[in-house]
Amino acid sequence: MRTLSLVGIGSGNPDHLTLQAIRTLESADLILLPRKGDEKTELADLRRMIARDLLKTTPRIVEFDYPVRDANTPKYLDGVNTWHDALAEIWGALIHEHAPGDGHVALMVWGDPSLYDSTLRIADRLRARGLTFDVSVVPGITSLQMLTAAHAIPLNTLAGAVQITTGRNLRMQGWPSDAATVAVMLDGDCAFQTLPANDIHIWWGAYVGMPQQILIQGPLQDVAETIVETRAKARSEHGWIMDIYLMRSN
Repeated sequence: MRTLSLVGIGSGNPDHLTLQAIRTLESADLILLPRKGDEKTELADLRRMIARDLLKTTPRIVEFDYPVRDANTPKYLDGVNTWHDALAEIWGALIHEHAPGDGHVALMVWGDPSLYDSTLRIADRLRARGLTFDVSVVPGITSLQMLTAAHAIPLNTLAGAVQITTGRNLRMQGWPSDAATVAVMLDGDCAFQTLPANDIHIWWGAYVGMPQQILIQGPLQDVAETIVETRAKARSEHGWIMDIYLMRSN
């Protein structure tokens, strides 16, 4: 039976790959490598560098173009499900063509496959299409870990609850009522601007762990505008941005 390994590669620093990640990639017969458009070539280049410079073996590399999610779909989840179906079709076709029988296929997953990432859900779609395989997950250092390390702060307050959410949820639902700390991922619109800024401290980071890392922290009412301006400038300069932030209510 085939094996599909979903390998967390961290948040952009090759030094953060685990030995397990490297050994799993080295044992693969095929590595599927996504390309996410011209503006995100750095992401594909990092994966290429890992395969070229860090592995002692030479698995076959097959690159593919990442489908673009239709942001105009009226219902958000409908758009996401259609997008995931398209990815499953691509993965399935490439695996059938390049890894017949009992081959070992690997994908390098940004961050960790289990934290706000959909590769495991897409793997389930492959099974629903009749493709049989064992799934192996290799955990990776997450952007949330990198953020707290970069700012040298603990994730939680003493005995305090932490809520991990998205910018969409924060904008629609506001501050979770039972959380002392809120970590926000996938926020393209700086949803922290919708919160009452009093008594909230924010620790923000972009490209955490990478050479171009940017960090800003302080009372939300003092730094919110700076974060918005810095984020827009960085995105314009690099053509893409990955950022994350953590907030605490005082």
